[in-house]
Amino acid sequence: CVFFCMFCVCVCGSKREPVLKEPCRPGFSQSFYTVLVPRDLLQGRSFTCLTAYCFYLLSSSHIYFIDGVAFESSNPSFRVAKDGSIYTSHDGVNLAKPVQFLVIAHNHPNTHSWETTVQLALDGPPRVPNEDAYGPQPVPFSIRFPGKHRRHKRDWVIPPINVPENSRGPFPQILVSIRSDKDKSNQIRYSITGVGADQPPNEVFKIDPVTGKMFVTKPMDREERSFYHLRAHAVDMNGIQVETPIDLYIYVIDMNDNRPEFQNQVYNGSVLENARPGTYVMTVTANDADDNATSNGMVQYLIKSELPHSPNSHLFTINSLTGDIATVAAGLDREKVSQYTLIVQATDMEGVQSYGLSNTATAIITVIDINDNPPELTDTTFSGEVQENKVGVVVANLTVLDRDQPHTPNWNAVYKILSGDSFNHFTIRTNPENNDGMVTVVKAVDYEQNRAFMLNVAVYNQVPLANNIPSSMQHTAGVTISVQDVNEPPYFLNSPKLIRFQEGVPAGTSIATFPAKDPDIFMQQSIRYAKLADPANWLTINATSGQITTTAILDRESVYVKNNIYEATFLATDNGYPPASGTGTLQIYLTDVNDNPPTLLPRQAQICERSNGHGINLTASDADTDPNVGPFIFELPLYHTSARRNWTITRINGDNVRLGLRIHYLESGVYEVPITVTDSGNPPLSNQSSITVKVCPCDENGDCTTLGAVAAAGLGTGAIIAILICIIILLSMVLLFVVWMKRREKERQNKQLLIDPEDDVRDNILKYDEEGGGEEDQDYDLSQLQQPESLDHIIGKGPGVRRVDERPVIPESQYPIRPMVPHPGDIGDFINEGLRAADNDPTAPPYDSLLVFDYEGSGSTAGSVSSLNSSSTGDQSYDYLNDWGPRFKKLADMYGGGDDD
Repeated sequence: CVFFCMFCVCVCGSKREPVLKEPCRPGFSQSFYTVLVPRDLLQGRSFTCLTAYCFYLLSSSHIYFIDGVAFESSNPSFRVAKDGSIYTSHDGVNLAKPVQFLVIAHNHPNTHSWETTVQLALDGPPRVPNEDAYGPQPVPFSIRFPGKHRRHKRDWVIPPINVPENSRGPFPQILVSIRSDKDKSNQIRYSITGVGADQPPNEVFKIDPVTGKMFVTKPMDREERSFYHLRAHAVDMNGIQVETPIDLYIYVIDMNDNRPEFQNQVYNGSVLENARPGTYVMTVTANDADDNATSNGMVQYLIKSELPHSPNSHLFTINSLTGDIATVAAGLDREKVSQYTLIVQATDMEGVQSYGLSNTATAIITVIDINDNPPELTDTTFSGEVQENKVGVVVANLTVLDRDQPHTPNWNAVYKILSGDSFNHFTIRTNPENNDGMVTVVKAVDYEQNRAFMLNVAVYNQVPLANNIPSSMQHTAGVTISVQDVNEPPYFLNSPKLIRFQEGVPAGTSIATFPAKDPDIFMQQSIRYAKLADPANWLTINATSGQITTTAILDRESVYVKNNIYEATFLATDNGYPPASGTGTLQIYLTDVNDNPPTLLPRQAQICERSNGHGINLTASDADTDPNVGPFIFELPLYHTSARRNWTITRINGDNVRLGLRIHYLESGVYEVPITVTDSGNPPLSNQSSITVKVCPCDENGDCTTLGAVAAAGLGTGAIIAILICIIILLSMVLLFVVWMKRREKERQNKQLLIDPEDDVRDNILKYDEEGGGEEDQDYDLSQLQQPESLDHIIGKGPGVRRVDERPVIPESQYPIRPMVPHPGDIGDFINEGLRAADNDPTAPPYDSLLVFDYEGSGSTAGSVSSLNSSSTGDQSYDYLNDWGPRFKKLADMYGGGDDD
């Protein structure tokens, strides 16, 4: 038998019993199996049944066929029975060449499956047939394993070669020997191809081309590559293939060389407090790079430590296979322990601590708060006080304790007034910072009605309590609120107060009494009245009784009356401490009387001098209201015969008429047309309005012409001509003045200068910085720079530098004297005369004299600067320049170098 984990393989017909093993994890122990079927099983009979693969479940005392496991084969030529036996599906199955197929095992719920590869091949040497019947047979291609002398023909299946990973060598290490039976007559060269030989990774495997020995050259790593498929070749010296290539399967046997690695070093999970045992919390996962089909990669979990140990040391457990962490005991209380830290260990070799590799990770479990602590008021009674008529003030603070997590719905308090506030004067708001209840006034209280309030309040959380958690006995309390009396202002009983009167009420008429009442019934106080606002100053009020009297005639048409209502505001003040006052508004509705005659609009208009059917539309207006307004009566006065003769009135409606010419032509001009308008009041009022009408000639469009408009304004032809002549004269005067100014400007430009133009320094260009060749190179008369000794008025002065730009000793010129009150027209003449006098005055600066600067005098020992020669070649020594310091160092180097220079 060939055993593997929970399954075993038996050769059909074998009498040996499978050897018992300890139970292990379900699955195949290897991913590839090779079964060599003896040839004598097929001699003399057809191959119809092959029970080479039998699957058994191992227990501690018996062997059972696996119940609830179904097998299937990927090759239709073979089938797998329920007991694990492999049968041929039809006759004539040939195993002359190895047959490889996949076997899959499923459990009954079809939640797990296992796979393995089965390769069937014939075992033993083939029966050599008669050479006469079958002809010559090829020489077999054999393979030899180290330490074994068994020979396999080329048609035999070569078992897979297993190479353990991490081998220490020495390298190269021989794996197998390959030899051809033709090497006796020919020189054979062996080679291998495939991944690991001539394909990357290259030269992992090598073969001796002469002896056929195949080696592995370095340690294997199953985690990098677990399987190699090579092909062995045999050729002669000419490179001609002498054998059919054979397949070599090399499997890297896994070693436990990798520790389990957690996906995270720190896992975070959470669980509700008071959770029942068995409540899932979180899952930790560790992966092992070794083969998970062997114990090397089978990881199991355990909890190494759990902190803190409250209420006991084992509140959590972990599934050793899946890594699921769950509660194992009750007693989680966030208010006592809010977080637990677990050290979880993962060990391969199926969790065997003695020789398995381990690794650890940290699992942090946060206990989530539930509302398992009801809020409790810190006292059974609270008190506060408030002044009457105050709104929005906090009168009492209710303190509460809640051990749940702060600032969560389980902790946030909600207050409710159960009784004692039937008129909803108060509300309780929650302070979000400390969860206190703030009793706040939302509706003013009155001391005269309620001197105190007794409230019964309760506190709850935003969310209901958890199951089976009773409410606290301290969730209700009483609140006593005292009301303080203050001096309240008087108030008018009916404000605003509306009364009705006809306009025109005379001054001194008593129209109403406007009393006020003091709400402080427990205080004996008096009230005094005053006027606060009276826009038209029509009213007055008695200071003690509140009697209102008119001081002027009430006029509905006043600008202070809006929509027939006049408003005045009065003030009532008590004598309390401090005094308080209230206001009241009196509204007087004024009914209309016919006291305003109607008027006509517009008051000015124009019309064509010839009647063309057009007229002037006039509208009557009246400041009164209905029925003292229209319809109006329009008429021309009887006494004004010219108006009735020239003009006519045509009614349009009750408020509008059209004024037009009665005659065909009326001379242009301005006419005053009187019209009498009468309203419909009782008694009616009339008013005669005078309309100023300009009659003018019109164009074809019926509009007044410009000339006609002027004529209509009252100017005749003579007046118009006179105006035009005045305009022409004014333009001529302006033209003459301009011509005179131009001529005067020209005379000023032609006036001769008082000095020679060559000596005039005005507007001349002066050039500077012109460097010459020195005094000796210029033909200058230097005598002009010397001190002149021929001037008599300076001979008596002392020696030294002298200046000759002195004021000449001659009589001064007389300048014109400006009159005390000059005429504005004489200013220009005065300036011109002063200018001429200054030009002709030789004593006025600047003087026309020669200026001498820095004159050294005659007989100076200093020569001309031009006599200096910078290229002197004398024998003068300049060594003294070295004594003058660093500033003359450059100069000393240039001139004091001695012979070396």
